[in-house]
Amino acid sequence: MRILVIEDDSQTADYVAKGLRQAGQVVDVATNGPDGLFAAGEAYDVLVVDRMLPGIDGLSLVRKLRSLGVRTPTLFLTTMGGIDDRVEGLDAGADDYLVKPFAFTELSARINALARRPPLVEVETLLRVADLEMDLLKYRVTRAGREIQLQPQEFKLLEYLMRNAGRLTTRAMLLESVWGFHFDPKTSVVETHVSRLRSKINGDDRPDLIHTVRCAGYIMRAPDETV
Repeated sequence: MRILVIEDDSQTADYVAKGLRQAGQVVDVATNGPDGLFAAGEAYDVLVVDRMLPGIDGLSLVRKLRSLGVRTPTLFLTTMGGIDDRVEGLDAGADDYLVKPFAFTELSARINALARRPPLVEVETLLRVADLEMDLLKYRVTRAGREIQLQPQEFKLLEYLMRNAGRLTTRAMLLESVWGFHFDPKTSVVETHVSRLRSKINGDDRPDLIHTVRCAGYIMRAPDETV
């Protein structure tokens, strides 16, 4: 089993990592929130996360991972043991919660229990259409190796189009999924953003990947693919 321990207290991290390694597990340690968030994008069987982390706190880290589709079973290991703290941790997306001080045998048993759970359907965090690539964990878009700077709404729009590549996405679908409108506000917000997005991802010389379907919507696909 491969386990990532995200813990800034070196004594606790060493104790947990040593015990798990002696039990035959492969263990990596991250000592702050940003490093933990980056590392958690790799394939781990279980995450052990402290709540009080520098950089990004444990709650925000787990919420971010879940929003990105990372479903790795996660256990909070923390000194915050109130009922509200536990509820908050589980609501953030953690699967289990253990309060310090703890017995290592209980921690090990809980990790094993989490690893036995049936795997959840994973959501891709690295999207590709032709030479366009979107890394959701790094919040980075590149085309043919060139980095593209996008505004948050443009990033969200592109993610939706890439997740639905090869399929028709209507204006109504984009309004609801990207802007949260459950009605047509009679604005040109979709057309404006698609036009701006096209300009950014095409640059000066790349073929268009966002194809307009007259009176219907848009399809994102590679130039050599047919509808």
